[in-house]
Amino acid sequence: MKMNFAGRELDMSRCHVMGILNVTPDSFSDGGQFVRMEAALSKAHQMVADGAAFIDVGGESTRPGAASVSVQEELDRVCPVVEAISRDLDVIVSVDTSTPEVMSQAAALGAGLINDVRALQKEGALAVAASTGVPVCLMHIQGEPKTMQERPEYRNVIREVSEFLTRRVRAAEAAGIAAQDIILDPGFGFGKNLQHNLRLLASLEQLQALGHPLMVGMSRKSMLGQITGRELDQRLPASLAVATIAAMKGASIVRAHDVRETMDAVGVVAAVKESG
Repeated sequence: MKMNFAGRELDMSRCHVMGILNVTPDSFSDGGQFVRMEAALSKAHQMVADGAAFIDVGGESTRPGAASVSVQEELDRVCPVVEAISRDLDVIVSVDTSTPEVMSQAAALGAGLINDVRALQKEGALAVAASTGVPVCLMHIQGEPKTMQERPEYRNVIREVSEFLTRRVRAAEAAGIAAQDIILDPGFGFGKNLQHNLRLLASLEQLQALGHPLMVGMSRKSMLGQITGRELDQRLPASLAVATIAAMKGASIVRAHDVRETMDAVGVVAAVKESG
């Protein structure tokens, strides 16, 4: 299955790596590192050289407890970086936002994917995303980022995530977004405890039955710290382990901080799959 991202076509039957570029002062792993344009562009160049198919630019932290930002502040953080990367690099720019104004302006500046952790639930987001004509990634979240990890509960996490994503796909299609332009993300760590996250990863194939490419993001997350006891800067081996599992289970995109190492991991998975 091929998808077109603002003129760049990708085979989504293979696993691709999305490099994370947070232009925020308070993201959980790299907050404050790339708020300056020079630092953001340097990081983007490096991730493309390392093999990233996507660069995901985010201007609002969605870590648990994160404060919200104004629309203008998010625009000021995101749009210059999206424009510069689109102009200078041969890579798909993804914009990590729930804000309709950011979606619209980023797409006009060259973004090829809207990656929304709230699955286009903000007022106006569905209509604006549809008007851009670029693909969207709809993610499952229980609650809001500020409070989502306080007490997440599910009777059946696989069924409930699947039902939520199915509803959001229907809403997106009703708004005019083509089925072939929709990617789904189970939302690891977004209103889920460790057992919920592990169950989702173990059952990732079941989410493929929804009929859309899957994106996963577990890089450096607290679930890995809970399993290994490692701090943020020591979670690369665990991040590669979950990326490998996700790729083996059919994920089309793995979102990662460490692009070069993750490319090696998904490359091994691809070689194993092709040999069979």
